Amino acid sequence: MPTNTLPSWELRPATPDDVEAMAELRAVVMRPDLERLGVYDDHGVRQRLRNHYAPEHTRIVESEGTFAGCVTARPFEDGRRLENFYLSPALQGRGIGSAILRDLLAGTDAEGVPVRLQALRGSASLRLYERHGFVREREAPFDVFMVRKPTP
Repeated sequence: MPTNTLPSWELRPATPDDVEAMAELRAVVMRPDLERLGVYDDHGVRQRLRNHYAPEHTRIVESEGTFAGCVTARPFEDGRRLENFYLSPALQGRGIGSAILRDLLAGTDAEGVPVRLQALRGSASLRLYERHGFVREREAPFDVFMVRKPTP
């Protein structure tokens, strides 16, 4: 009988050397949605991450000792801004993203601060965020802006 166990994974602090692996993963993960919206730019999708990379606020996901994803929780206004939350397609849908998000949100709940994010319209990631208590604040032509208030 199959079991529903998470693949092994861990988070580690990011370093400046992680930026290229993150930029490449971003391009792979975002490509289908950006193409669907008609705005995919092979160079721009990577350069945007490079231009705003903040290793001091970023954690790297490793699975079996290999780079498998990343997440940034940057201080923003009165809380945090969730950015660069990407997971290798081979590991998506297996509960890792939910586990990472639960841990991150437990920390922001303990601090009593909200978390904001921006996701592409029509992205499957919106369902993940909604399951974890994010609500839509506003929408733009390509983006959905969401917030999750802290829970006691």
